[in-house]
Amino acid sequence: MSLTELAQQTLAIQDQGAYQAPSGRRVEIAGQQAQAVDRTRLYTPEDLIQLDGQAMATRAQTTQITVTEETTQAAVRRLVQDEGIEDPVVLNFASARHVGGGFLKGARAQEEDLVRCSGLFRCLETQQSTYYAINRAQSSLLYTDHMIYSPGVPWFRDEALILLETPFLASVITAPAPNAGPHLQRHPGDQEVVRQTLRRRAHNILRVAEAQRHSVLVLGAWGAGVFKNNPVDVAAAFGELLEGPFAGHFRHVVFAVVDATKEQPRLRAFQARFR
Repeated sequence: MSLTELAQQTLAIQDQGAYQAPSGRRVEIAGQQAQAVDRTRLYTPEDLIQLDGQAMATRAQTTQITVTEETTQAAVRRLVQDEGIEDPVVLNFASARHVGGGFLKGARAQEEDLVRCSGLFRCLETQQSTYYAINRAQSSLLYTDHMIYSPGVPWFRDEALILLETPFLASVITAPAPNAGPHLQRHPGDQEVVRQTLRRRAHNILRVAEAQRHSVLVLGAWGAGVFKNNPVDVAAAFGELLEGPFAGHFRHVVFAVVDATKEQPRLRAFQARFR
């Protein structure tokens, strides 16, 4: 089955609320899917400023930070199904302008991988007239600070795209990194602007995760692929926040990083920052 055909199957599963597992058993997800769609919400920049003005919960725990060489989907499935973690939250390295990025066309990137494995697409679709329309109306490739939060999304494929006998739930924060490559071509002196945007948006991601009471997060080399953000800057943005204002606010943060290049600069940047 091609990835475009698989995309259509994935949408059908969400719309029908059920699928046939490899064993032949019918697996029902209709209630979970409907709830995830209904509870998906937009965070506007104004919402985030207001949220930031509220006192953060005081937590006296040590945050375990690990860097793993695996996909986001592999990491979240491992945490839930192998380690028994309930309701982790996953960062979707999102397109700012297209629901699910190139999912319908069979593109291969982190967001498309997440959308192929879960009920996320129909959740994101609810924000066509808000998050996506607002970003499409902007000429800046830094995009806006709007974010989407989708709680309890059902996941029904593994990292090999095999349908699961038992689906699981994980929440998703959808946030675009700045599209640094073309932005810096237009504005070559904006390196610091890009770094500030990364840090502000990373702060917002962690603030939403905390406000929604998630203790386990799956992050990664957000924006360090086709958007060409420096992975050292991405790792630094999250590192400064997790060791600063968010120190002890989460139990476990996993940076799942896939880097198939020979020198592995993305993986090495995170390993160096969090060793």
